[in-house]
Amino acid sequence: MAVELLLCVATDLEAGILREWLPHAANTRMVRMGVGPVNAAHAVTVAILQDKPAAIVVCGVGGAYPSSGLRVGDVVSADVECYGDLGADSPAGFLDMKALGFPVIESPTLYNDLPMQLFPTGRHMKFVTVSTCTGTDAAARAIEERTAGAVENMEGAAVAHIAHLHGIPVGEVRGISNIVSDRDTRTWRLKDAAVAAQEALLAWIVQR
Repeated sequence: MAVELLLCVATDLEAGILREWLPHAANTRMVRMGVGPVNAAHAVTVAILQDKPAAIVVCGVGGAYPSSGLRVGDVVSADVECYGDLGADSPAGFLDMKALGFPVIESPTLYNDLPMQLFPTGRHMKFVTVSTCTGTDAAARAIEERTAGAVENMEGAAVAHIAHLHGIPVGEVRGISNIVSDRDTRTWRLKDAAVAAQEALLAWIVQR
């Protein structure tokens, strides 16, 4: 039987509140994807084939780029997801998929940027998906300048990609756990960010 909503989380940390709520929700399923774009794409594809969801939402934590204006504890939705490191290096700098002439989706033609359709929070910004978490201030500012992104994560673009291929509306909400800069996990607030994101998502679901 088709489900109305598929909730996607990468880790158990990002799932606790949703898992407690799920038995009381009709026509909603949650999938724990694992970390990274391959795990995300695989898990969501399997869930789509099994459950035929009408909509998909990713929920989790993310890091905010230095000039985004976001603070630790904020919750924000993606209006666009971007493959931040899909492309090629060159002496002239990074070449994205559009520069290389290879769309990731043929129709409609989409390159690194994948538009979202669902917005669980009132604040919408561009998210950037990477396979290697950024760990220096210089790299963070370079990615921010190149992509015009605000929030870094490791799964969102892959989920958006699969959703586009299957014609399913998709959204993403993340709590900000840290500012992307020189890596220092002592300043991170992963649990608080995960709780904030889940609470925001549940509020949106109740109001739908």
